[in-house]
Amino acid sequence: MSKSTSFYNKYLLFIAGLGGLLYGIDVGVIAGALPYLQATTNYTPGQLSTVVAAVLLGSVLSSLFAGALSDLFGRKKVMILAGICFVLSVPIICLPNGFAFLVAGRILQGAAAGLVGVVVPLYLAECLTADKRGFGTGMFQFMLTVGLVFAAAVGLYFANHVETISAAEYNTVAERAAAILAAKNFAWRAIFWACAVPGVIFSVGALFISESPRWLFKRNRKDAALKALERSRGVEAAKKEFDEMATASAEDEGDKKADAPKDSIFKKKYVIPFVLAVVILACNQATGINSVLAYIVDVLKQAGLDGHLANQGDLTVKILNMLMTVVAMVLVDRKGRKFLLTLGTTGIIVGLLGVAALFLRSERGMQDFTDRLNPAAFGFERTEVVVNEKTGIEEIDEATGAKKTHVVKYAYFSEISPAETQALMKTDTFVPAQVKFVYTLDGAMNVKTLVVREDTPAAEREIKIPAEEGQKFEVKSFEVGPLPSATNGWLVVMFFAIFIAAYAVGPGVCVWLALSELMPNRIRAMGMSIALLINQFVSTVIAGTFLPVVGNFGYSTIFFFCAGCTVIYWITAVFFLPETKGRTLEEIEAHFEGRKKL
Repeated sequence: MSKSTSFYNKYLLFIAGLGGLLYGIDVGVIAGALPYLQATTNYTPGQLSTVVAAVLLGSVLSSLFAGALSDLFGRKKVMILAGICFVLSVPIICLPNGFAFLVAGRILQGAAAGLVGVVVPLYLAECLTADKRGFGTGMFQFMLTVGLVFAAAVGLYFANHVETISAAEYNTVAERAAAILAAKNFAWRAIFWACAVPGVIFSVGALFISESPRWLFKRNRKDAALKALERSRGVEAAKKEFDEMATASAEDEGDKKADAPKDSIFKKKYVIPFVLAVVILACNQATGINSVLAYIVDVLKQAGLDGHLANQGDLTVKILNMLMTVVAMVLVDRKGRKFLLTLGTTGIIVGLLGVAALFLRSERGMQDFTDRLNPAAFGFERTEVVVNEKTGIEEIDEATGAKKTHVVKYAYFSEISPAETQALMKTDTFVPAQVKFVYTLDGAMNVKTLVVREDTPAAEREIKIPAEEGQKFEVKSFEVGPLPSATNGWLVVMFFAIFIAAYAVGPGVCVWLALSELMPNRIRAMGMSIALLINQFVSTVIAGTFLPVVGNFGYSTIFFFCAGCTVIYWITAVFFLPETKGRTLEEIEAHFEGRKKL
C-alpha cells in the first residue's frame, strides 16, 4: 500500500471519528448548559424537558430519511449536510429569540446527529477494506464517548468561570447578583458555541473525501467508483474489488427477481428475532442512559454536590464511559455478546438501585408545609412561615448560642392581576436546604425546585413564577428539607460510575452488533429501521418526561423505574438471546427457523 493510500485511509478514519465526536457532543452538551439555562430563564420543568428531548426528536425524524437521502444524493453530501446542520443549530439556540427558536435549534442539532448516526457507519462499511471495517466502526463508537467527555470538559470550564465570578468582591449585593446572572447567561450560550468548532472541522474535512464507491457503482458511475477504490486501496486491489462488486451486483439482480415480494417481516420465522431486537433496543433506552447523560449535572447538584463539583462528577463519569468502551471493544469478540449484555445489565441494575436508594433517603426527609401557605382569603396575601424543629434543618450559632431558623417568605395570588404578574416565593436560610414547590396556572401543573446554601445570593433564593393577566394560581404542595451532604453526592457519582461502566461494557457496544446479527438478511434494512424508530421513540419519551416525573414523584421514582426496565433487559439477555459470537448470519437465521442450534 502506497503512502498516499495509507494517508487517505487514516484521513477517512479521522473524518469518521469526527462524526462520532459530533454525535457524542449532541447527546452530552445539554448536561453542562442546562443548570445555567434553568437559572436564567423562567422555563417550566416541562419546557426544559422539551429542550432536552428536542434533540432526540430531531434524531428520530432525520433517521427516518437518512437512508433515502444518502441513496438519492450520496453519502458524502449527506455527511456535509449533517455538519452544516450542526453548525447552524448553534446560533439558533444561542441568540435570544425565545423558547421556540431554542427548541428549533435543538431539533436541528438532533437532525444532524441522526444523519451522522446512520450515514457515517454506512459510509465506513462501504469505503474501508474488510480488515479495517471493524476498527472503523469501533473508532466511531469510541469517538462518540470522546464527544461526551469533550462536552463535559467544556461544561466544567464554564462552571469554574461562574464560580470565579461568584467569589469576586462587589460593592453591593445587587451588583453581585447581576454579575452572577450575567455569567450564567453567558455560560450556557458559550458551552454551545464552543461545541460548534468540531462541526466546522467535520463539514470542511468531509469536502476532501471521495464519495462511496458502492454508491457510485449503483448510480452507474463506474469510472468514478473505480477511482474512489484506487484512492483507498491502490490500483490492483481496487480492480479486484471492482470486479467483485460487478459480480455481486449481477447476483443481486437475479435474487431480486426470484425473491421479490415473498418475504415479509410478519412471517413466523422472522417474528422471534424481530421481537427480540425491538425488546433489546427499547430496554436499552429504558435504562435511562441518554437522560442520565443529559441531566447528570442537575442530578448531582440535587444529590449534594455544589457548583463545579457536580461538573467534575459529570466529567469523571464520562471519562469512565470512554475508557470502558475501549475495554468492550477488546472483549466483545472474545467473551461474546450474550455474556457482556448479561454482565452489563447486572451492573446497570446495581447502579440504578444505588442511586434510587440514596435519593429515596433524602426525599423522605422533606417536610410538607402546604397547609400554611394557602390562605383562604382571596386577592393578594403575604405570609411568613417559620419552619419548626421537625424539619431537622436548624442549627445553633456557635458564637451566640441562638437557633438559626429557616424562614420562608411567600407571595400568594388567588388570581393574577395586571399589576401583579408574578407569584414570588423567597427563602432566607443559613443552612443548606432544598425546596420543592408544586403549583398550577390555569390547571397546568408546574414544579419549581431550589437549592439554598449559606453563600447563596439573595437573588438566587427566589423562585419566580411567570403568569399572565387573569390566570388562576393555586398551590399544590410546598416542601422543605435538608440538602444531602457532599458525601452523599459522591456516593451517587460512585453508583453512576457503576451504571456507566456496565453500560459501556455491555449494551453500549453489543446492542448494535446484536441487532444487525439478529435480523435475517432479507429483512435487515426494514427490520432495523422499525427497531431503531422504537429505540428513538422510547429515548424521546423518557427525556421529555424526566423533569416532570422528578418534580412530582422524585428522582428515586424514575431511577427505580429504569432499574425495573433493566430487569426485563437482563431476563431477555439471559433466557432468550442466543450467543452469536463466531456464527455466520446464515447460521443465526437457521437457528430461528428451528433448523440449527447455536
